[in-house]
Amino acid sequence: MTDQLATLLSEQRRFPPPVGFAARALATEKLYRKAQADRLGFWEDEAKTLDWMAPWSRVLEWTSPHAKWFVGGKLNVSVNCLDRHLSGPRRNKAALIWEGEPGDRRTLTYWDLAREVNRAANALRTLGVKRGDRVAIYLPMIPEAAIAMLACARIGAVHSVVFGGFSAESLRDRINDAQAVALITADGGYRRGQVVPLKRFADEALVECPSVRHVMVVRRRPGADGDEAFAEMKEGRDHWWHRLLAAAGPEALPEAMDSEDLLFILYTSGTTGKPKGIVHTTGGYLTQAAATTKYVFDLRDEDVFWCTADIGWVTGHSYVVYGPLANGATVLMYEGAPDWPERDRFWTLVERYGVTVFYTAPTAIRAFMKWGTEHPARHNLSTLRLLGSVGEPINPEAWIWYHEQIGKGRCPIVDTWWQTETGGIMITPLPGVVTTKPGSATIPFPGVSAELVDAKGQRIEKGGGFLTLTEPWPGMLRTIYGDDERYRQTYWSRFPGRYFAGDGAKVDEDGYWWILGRVDDVLNVAGHRIGTMEVESALVDHPSVAEAAVVGKTHELKGQALAAFVTLKEGAKVTAALKDDLKEHVTKKIGAIARPDDIYFAADLPKTRSGKIMRRLLKDIAEGRALGDTTTLADPNVVAKLKDQYESEEG
Repeated sequence: MTDQLATLLSEQRRFPPPVGFAARALATEKLYRKAQADRLGFWEDEAKTLDWMAPWSRVLEWTSPHAKWFVGGKLNVSVNCLDRHLSGPRRNKAALIWEGEPGDRRTLTYWDLAREVNRAANALRTLGVKRGDRVAIYLPMIPEAAIAMLACARIGAVHSVVFGGFSAESLRDRINDAQAVALITADGGYRRGQVVPLKRFADEALVECPSVRHVMVVRRRPGADGDEAFAEMKEGRDHWWHRLLAAAGPEALPEAMDSEDLLFILYTSGTTGKPKGIVHTTGGYLTQAAATTKYVFDLRDEDVFWCTADIGWVTGHSYVVYGPLANGATVLMYEGAPDWPERDRFWTLVERYGVTVFYTAPTAIRAFMKWGTEHPARHNLSTLRLLGSVGEPINPEAWIWYHEQIGKGRCPIVDTWWQTETGGIMITPLPGVVTTKPGSATIPFPGVSAELVDAKGQRIEKGGGFLTLTEPWPGMLRTIYGDDERYRQTYWSRFPGRYFAGDGAKVDEDGYWWILGRVDDVLNVAGHRIGTMEVESALVDHPSVAEAAVVGKTHELKGQALAAFVTLKEGAKVTAALKDDLKEHVTKKIGAIARPDDIYFAADLPKTRSGKIMRRLLKDIAEGRALGDTTTLADPNVVAKLKDQYESEEG
């Protein structure tokens, strides 16, 4: 990450907080000063906003690399998300507003949601699930997904949510690693008009899951005559969710959980191929999820908050379920794809439900750019007051498009950096306080200590390097489930005394952070270190380009050369002249060293079901290798078509 790349990310545009927004923002400069003066005191005050059943004796015990927060304190997460809202005006406030892809709709007030969670908790107890047991959840984006998570939290069971787009093999591996005793799934879910047969996949997985004793099946698919039409049920093991809940009482005593008791395990991909079970505990995680939701999104009682993430990912845990509900928010949940049945589905939902805070991924924003401005333009988006970005670095031009076309130039944008492992947002602007720069996550959240280091672990004030965290934070992972040595090696061995999870970054002259993505995505071209994200940003800066992915391919002279896969905006034409123009555009933005050797035009790029581009598969294509594992792709046909196209052009 050399200074030759500085031209691209020395973004000159500045967006101060709108005056009216700043005047009433929940966060102020005082928040930063308070955290800087007394970091632990800041987090303790945030913890005090939750309801505790017993007080803590110490804020933090830190024996690197293991942290304990709010030591000895006891609380229950479901009580904080539900019960404490039932005695006041929030009792009859909408907690979840849900729309399914086919158009079916439900609204659950806090009172409704609490009763459903209590019934589900009692149903789990009836099946013999007890405190400390692991429960796997394999559901579409339906209210029962949140209900299942909260029901587990209520009885002290540890949930492990598996994204509903994962295969039977992925589900099997996660169930077995966690040794789950129960599985909660559905007969199906909807995606682009098709039914995803979750129960069938679950049955395939369970052939090799001896620890699972019971399966609860949510009836999702409407319109069939009888239960048996929805899914095959195994006598004694499988139970219809609706029947169990109908027989269960509406009140369930919550378990008093220690602050350090496990709340959930969430699996993330590992470089060795074996998924890592990231462990999050109760008190610290909820403190950070609640605090970041409140301040980063300036959350107010009247807001309709829509985080578009699936609950199968950590963003769905922290910013669909736990953070917003702990704050008493109204949360919108949507089951399906953003382009089904039309490309304006998201904007239809924003208009229909009066969404005020919208949090989505750069991948989605670039897709909206590609589809054209006419789709958001036909909807009234005037209720929006704050926009957010999550999941990967956002290109400056995508940021500007988001600001102008969706926010109409009046909504602050919070570009957030964090990870499954961090539990909550770590680097972000606080709206109303921080002047933003397109493409920059700006500065650490109050109480978070981030430092840039070089390859030897020496601190760098500005320039490019490795993003590390120097102090423990409440929402941090506690270990990798069943493999503490892997936890130490993965996150703490590269730079002793510092947490490092593999991201490169740049800090500019104002102290603003620019996330460069995984250091694995930094290439060595003729002795120069080039970040693929920066070349991708240069390509997306071109008026014809909607999305780009850059990978390295072996080059006998340079060591590595750059190959770019580019998706054009609607109406742009593929020509040899455009290919040359794009190469020149990168040269102008960055320098000749970053000029791609090859540019390939693609109708679509291979993406996981969470929307991340699978650069590993593009590298396989560029290197002419057999394709690696494609089971997590949203559309495996995309990569096969690209491979054929690449080989025909190379041939």
